[in-house]
Amino acid sequence: MTPVRRQAARRSRPALRRRAVLATVPVVVAALLATAAPATAGTTGSFGTIAPYGPLVGPAMAGTTGSSGAGDPYFPLAGNGGYHVRHYDLTLRYDTASRRLDGTAVLTARATQRLTRFDLDFTGLKITRLAIDGAAASYRRDGQELVVTPRRALREGQEFHVTVTYHGIPKPVTDPDGSPDGWIPTDDGAFVAGEPQGAMTWFPANNHPKDKASYDFTLTVPKGRTAVANGVFLGRRTAQGQTTFRWRQAEPMAAYLATATVGTFDVERSTTRDGIQVYNAVDPREAKAAAPVLKKLPSVLEWESKLFGRYPFRAAGSIVDRAPDVGYALETQGRPLYDSAPALSTLVHENAHQWFGDSVSLTTWKDIWLNEGFATYAGWLYNEQHGGASAQKTFDTLYARPASDRLWAFPPGTPGSGANIFATPVYARGAMTLHALRKSVGDRVFFHILRAWAAEHRHGHGTTARFTQLAERESGKDLDGLLRTWLYTDGKPDRSA
Repeated sequence: MTPVRRQAARRSRPALRRRAVLATVPVVVAALLATAAPATAGTTGSFGTIAPYGPLVGPAMAGTTGSSGAGDPYFPLAGNGGYHVRHYDLTLRYDTASRRLDGTAVLTARATQRLTRFDLDFTGLKITRLAIDGAAASYRRDGQELVVTPRRALREGQEFHVTVTYHGIPKPVTDPDGSPDGWIPTDDGAFVAGEPQGAMTWFPANNHPKDKASYDFTLTVPKGRTAVANGVFLGRRTAQGQTTFRWRQAEPMAAYLATATVGTFDVERSTTRDGIQVYNAVDPREAKAAAPVLKKLPSVLEWESKLFGRYPFRAAGSIVDRAPDVGYALETQGRPLYDSAPALSTLVHENAHQWFGDSVSLTTWKDIWLNEGFATYAGWLYNEQHGGASAQKTFDTLYARPASDRLWAFPPGTPGSGANIFATPVYARGAMTLHALRKSVGDRVFFHILRAWAAEHRHGHGTTARFTQLAERESGKDLDGLLRTWLYTDGKPDRSA
């Protein structure tokens, strides 16, 4: 994300999130922050086997009820245990005048234990039907939890289909840092950004990055509006004053990265030299400001591919909306979402997330620096290689901040709470950690580490511990002290560490 949430970084949220980040650094650094190989068969880590299409989510259960959370300490009710969703088929109709959303979600899932009951994350909208494999199932609402009881227990390993039909006026949630998240209404449609918990405002989900799935979207909106989702554009048709758009995200995606943004958009489509399908949707009010930046998207993707390895998806592009109350951009998978015309640095940042955050996803929100620190450092590298300040100069400018500066408020490897995951230390000190690593191991090894990280965990998951192991393996050095200093030490680190 980029502040401005992430334009520097997380969502770039620092305009809520992004602007908060930018406010902490000098102007030259703020500008930078505002930018701010084959798939593996699977890896094994602390959460068990992590396959390309997602891990077996949630803690092991002694009984037959799936857990109401995936075990994340910052968002204890996010995600669910006992099953893994393989595919979401979402059919939505949105009326921009009344702001009513009608939806049918079909989830194809596999039980990872015997289940007499399981949870989905879903809030706000009224359910009119819920069925498992075509048979009506009982359910109840408990806050953000949709608690489902099938007629018959599901066997461990059984594939099953959950169909939920629902409607209502979706409302965003407010994140711990005060940012809006989820289905956010605009003057001509909706800005749909789900990080970290907003997916549950518009479809029932196993809403934690540990559970990734493929998606199909069928989105119907009033004629004259465009509905943009993730992945490859499959076509559109108009009848009786309504236009239906179809999209397919074949590569695995965490629920928070899904979008179904609706608005009045100018659309441009193209294909890169590498065969990537590019789809840009731009609010006409932002078109003039956005055009020079979006023109650089193919070259940015080419540059990032050379640095980080093959682009991980079939589709790319941008959604540039006018959403003045949002305050951030988001790396929605394959097609980043901007609340206004982005700066080039923001474009670089959000597209770097396609490798770091989208393809290689988090196992816990505590490790958010693996997303935001990496995307922020990508902005430093882009600036360094395109006539701007060197990464070393950016590092030095940041390090000159006094010990009282909020850059040193907490270590990026342990933000402490969900309220801090998009704050300055995660972005800026996270990037500084990577620069310290680069200085320690040298450029050749450092860039090999970045490519190996993206390749070995492609469409999978990562942790800080795994990154440390990989960096030590590739460099042949003991890096525990250096990374511990930059990621886990309170206060301003000793740069000689």
